[in-house]
Amino acid sequence: MFVLDPKSTVPLVTQIVVGFRQMVDDGSLRAGTKAPSIRQFAHAHGVSVYTVVDAYDRLVALGYFQSQAHSGFFVRSRGTAGTTVSGGAGSYSFDSMWYLSRIFENRKLHNKPGCGWLPGDWLFGDGLKRSQRALLAADVEMGGYGDPRGFLPLRQLVRDNLAAREIVLGADQVLLTQGSSQAMDLAARNLVRAGDTVLVDEPGYANLLFSLRFLGAKLIGAPRSPSGYDLDVLEQRIIAHRPKVFFTQPRLQSPTGSTASLSHLHRVLQLAEKYDFVVVENDIYADLDPESRPSLASLDQLKRVIYVGSFSKTISPNIRVGFMAASASLLEELTRLKMFSGLTSSEWTERLAYGALIDGRWRKHIKSLKDRLAQAQQLLSAQLLAAGFALFTEPKAGMFLWACHPAVHNAAELAYKAAEQDVLLGPGHLFSVDLEPSPWLRFNVAWSQDEAVQRFLAELKTP
Repeated sequence: MFVLDPKSTVPLVTQIVVGFRQMVDDGSLRAGTKAPSIRQFAHAHGVSVYTVVDAYDRLVALGYFQSQAHSGFFVRSRGTAGTTVSGGAGSYSFDSMWYLSRIFENRKLHNKPGCGWLPGDWLFGDGLKRSQRALLAADVEMGGYGDPRGFLPLRQLVRDNLAAREIVLGADQVLLTQGSSQAMDLAARNLVRAGDTVLVDEPGYANLLFSLRFLGAKLIGAPRSPSGYDLDVLEQRIIAHRPKVFFTQPRLQSPTGSTASLSHLHRVLQLAEKYDFVVVENDIYADLDPESRPSLASLDQLKRVIYVGSFSKTISPNIRVGFMAASASLLEELTRLKMFSGLTSSEWTERLAYGALIDGRWRKHIKSLKDRLAQAQQLLSAQLLAAGFALFTEPKAGMFLWACHPAVHNAAELAYKAAEQDVLLGPGHLFSVDLEPSPWLRFNVAWSQDEAVQRFLAELKTP
């Protein structure tokens, strides 16, 4: 076994990855050999368990290890490592989902400034309870599977809400889904085949990136800027790679918090027309935006754009109700795909969401939520700057801030240290096209005022 050097300028995580890779490549570790357990390796080498988790996850992602439930990690056959997905600088197996399950979705940690949802007391819990009581009192007949496109009154309400955002469509152009994740997955499975080139925000929406890798897509990053996109690089990459589809989140983007300007939206649509690709617009944070502004869908009227929205961010993540809007012909295809994969979505949760949305206190809740997020944005921006962080942009709205610190070169290592103090951070590699180490962190402003979080940030203050 190799020896680690804690005094080296090479991070311990990298040393572990390089050490195992060399042993596999030179035949010292043969395919099928069980790797030391995470705790065993950490104890033997005097390193943090979190450091070993990160290293093993990277080895899985690189195709050197494979994980087996309840059994541990084993050396993967390099000749039959399975389908890999090109992701820019390297190739990553489908097991790169370990990054998501081990770090990003670690709900056991009590302080979650790196998570992607709002605290329970920020959501519309009272409205949801009133909706549930009304449903139970009405004794609604719930036999059968329901409409494959979803509960009609909610689809009509979505149509009306989108019309207020200047997206003109009929209720037959709205498909209800199990959250925005299913909507994005349906769009991806309809449009993308293994080997297809797909354009995505860089950094981008983590869940989507993992899903596209699983489908075998070749991911090409569209670099974000504080005002939207680096348009020169965007067009260069479109010309060079000719993507089939562009998945993007123009408004209050995760993880950067940036919002694309009107001129950038127009340019994206011009490029889509010129180079013939479809745009999937993820607009799940529209209800959190205090400004009324156009979307790609409103400018395009669903000719090349598929529009995705959600109620999970503002009512409750647990109800899992989202939607997608598209041209009538394309929506018919998406509906069939939804039926093939899961028949229908839950009419019960769709009725719950509908009841909450027509509640007389819904508008007051949304206004209060926007104001609360704006205050939290202002407060955390000041705290991060005081702690020596640099901010990608100051959105003054929405859930996220994207920040880096001069003392942090690999945010994953900082995330593991934070986890030891019961704090969940959002390290930048999760949002990267190539999963490479990143100094950036995503902060959820609604979760960042807990004492443990503030104490951790205070320890990073520059002298």
